Amino acid sequence: MNWMDKLERKWGRYAIPDIHRYLIIAILIGYAISYLASGLFDFLTFNVNAILHGQIWRLVTWILIPPSGKLVFTLLFLICLIPMGHTLEQIFGSFKMNVYFIGGIILSDIGGLITYFVCYLLTGLSGVNVSLTTYYLLLTTFMALALCMPDATVNLYFVLPIKMKWMLALYFADLAYEIYENFRVGSQFGSVLGHNVGMIMGVVLSAQIVFALINLGLFFYFTKQRVSRKQKKRQKEFRAQFAAEPRPGSGISKHKCAICGRTELDDPNLVFRYCSKCEGNYEYCQDHLFTHKHVKRMN
Repeated sequence: MNWMDKLERKWGRYAIPDIHRYLIIAILIGYAISYLASGLFDFLTFNVNAILHGQIWRLVTWILIPPSGKLVFTLLFLICLIPMGHTLEQIFGSFKMNVYFIGGIILSDIGGLITYFVCYLLTGLSGVNVSLTTYYLLLTTFMALALCMPDATVNLYFVLPIKMKWMLALYFADLAYEIYENFRVGSQFGSVLGHNVGMIMGVVLSAQIVFALINLGLFFYFTKQRVSRKQKKRQKEFRAQFAAEPRPGSGISKHKCAICGRTELDDPNLVFRYCSKCEGNYEYCQDHLFTHKHVKRMN
């Protein structure tokens, strides 16, 4: 039992079931705000300067910010996320999924603060904030499920059947390409404003992708069942015992002479061979291999 299992035994009753649905609802609320009161967005985004001046609610309210892109594709993504998030919760349980999503939000906050101060120390520029949304955190839910069920088949966007391991590879490739594009755009600005500024811009644009992937890696690392050295030694001895031929104490022979009925259990030095002239799988010991009468099938 690892430390996360111990925490679950103590605090598991407080876990929020299907927590991914609340993050989906938060995005939908963000869309409503963008249409009805877009001016409120200035008070919801992740902004380190504002946080340092007391607006600490921004550490949480950024989860309301919807991702960029067309609304129809985002809604389709969120609809697909509902059953997959529920399946993942059935695998890990509500508590671990709470740790996954809440931990991802906290990790993004910490990473956003670190990125801000590192950018300031390297370039002297203030106000360089990571644009945080929960899109990539939710996207890694698909990737987490693919890691758990690599050979399962799903209908991508309800149309294209695809194995989840290939979907995982597709997502990794897409994120890698997105990071590449971010640094390419940053390098273009860097050619005008300076190399350091271009690199910083690439880091800022790609930061939330990196935070989500780190959260995914940490989650699987800490939920992995650890095996003690004694357990590993017992497993190794057990496998070695059952890999031996014949298995010690099994009383089951591997070879048997078709004439005398002797096996390697009767004499470990006996040599057994199959006869190529007999019609059928007949095995003989060294004493009867060349003296037996060949078996012919009746036509």
